[in-house]
Amino acid sequence: MLKKLCSGIAAGVCICLGGSVFLACENRIVGAVLFSVALLCICLKGYALFTGKVGYVPEAHDQESVSVLLLALLGNAIGTVAGGYLIRAALPNLGAAAETICLAKLNQVWWATLVRGCFCGVLMYLAVSTYRDNKTPLGILFCIPVFILSGFEHSIADIFYFAASGIVSLPAFGFLWLVIIGNAIGGMLLPLLNGLWKKGETTHA
Repeated sequence: MLKKLCSGIAAGVCICLGGSVFLACENRIVGAVLFSVALLCICLKGYALFTGKVGYVPEAHDQESVSVLLLALLGNAIGTVAGGYLIRAALPNLGAAAETICLAKLNQVWWATLVRGCFCGVLMYLAVSTYRDNKTPLGILFCIPVFILSGFEHSIADIFYFAASGIVSLPAFGFLWLVIIGNAIGGMLLPLLNGLWKKGETTHA
């Protein structure tokens, strides 16, 4: 359990790196592309990222896969919260940029946040599964900028942004859980559809 938790924390630290460079870039496109370094390093090192693992729960559908997922989420939160507060203290300009972003996020209606989280979850599954199945980083290098520039919500990145912003409130907590739920729904959507498709093929064979 400690190893899995530490793997989740490591993934959270990587997300801090991606989030920091995004906050530091005046050009959103450049920042979105450079954010890809976070998921690329996570996949290369095999760290446990909640949004990268949730899509594989329908395939495994056992208690162990769920426990691994929850440990990943806890570790991701520890890594991003700690990293976010450190970034805020060491680089106040990034903290100010994060605050601007987070205040805008809190003005979204709840269902829009959920939908944005769902679509991000779909893209995260595609990025990770493309890397695993085809041994290519192209899915990561394209899917990450797409979800950022589209305005979709990534729960672990958002935890980092809120920590870096210094905003601690019930609305912020509720927002993050909506994104987590949205990421989970979106991440499992394509695997569930693939399962139904294969089941249908078997039935008609």
